[in-house]
Amino acid sequence: MLGGAMNLSPGGGLVAIGPPEFDLDVALAYATADNITGKPIYRHARCYLHPKAAEHLGQAIALARHIGCRLKIFDAFRPTEAQWVLWNHTPDPEFLADPRKGSPHSRGAAVDLTLIDETGVELDMGTGFDAFSPQAHHGRLDILPSAGRHRAILLGLMTAAGWDNYRNEWWHYQLFNARDYPLVSDGELGAGLM
Repeated sequence: MLGGAMNLSPGGGLVAIGPPEFDLDVALAYATADNITGKPIYRHARCYLHPKAAEHLGQAIALARHIGCRLKIFDAFRPTEAQWVLWNHTPDPEFLADPRKGSPHSRGAAVDLTLIDETGVELDMGTGFDAFSPQAHHGRLDILPSAGRHRAILLGLMTAAGWDNYRNEWWHYQLFNARDYPLVSDGELGAGLM
């Protein structure tokens, strides 16, 4: 975040994430067909987070900038309705939260992201986003050393910025006690995603 007041969504108490307030790239995978379902889930590419998550994201942005990198967001707030679409397509609890329990994403308390260089090129992480395979887990030794370094850098800066990681997905970070935050549906936003 560059400073100043955060833009709250029309409802749900979430913060709109994107330039210029947040110096990062937003490329929401679920607003395109380039995701595990093969078709867009979101009709609108709007990015939101809980204010506490937005604060921690601002810290991560500053840490990334300090080492000559930027962040690229694949997903942030994910309405419960979208979580059901994903779960119905791939009901795999290793990689997706059961929507009956609620996802940290559906609380605005999680973000899926990667590192990019100053020209906007994604750093190699060994797998793509939403690669539902063991190679996506943290601490893998069967990926290139350079990809392992990039994952370690992302893990380090996100941890230093106050995020918790999910061991099965190198791209997923959430607030500690993320499930303590309330679930938010798409209809609560006013300007929603679905």
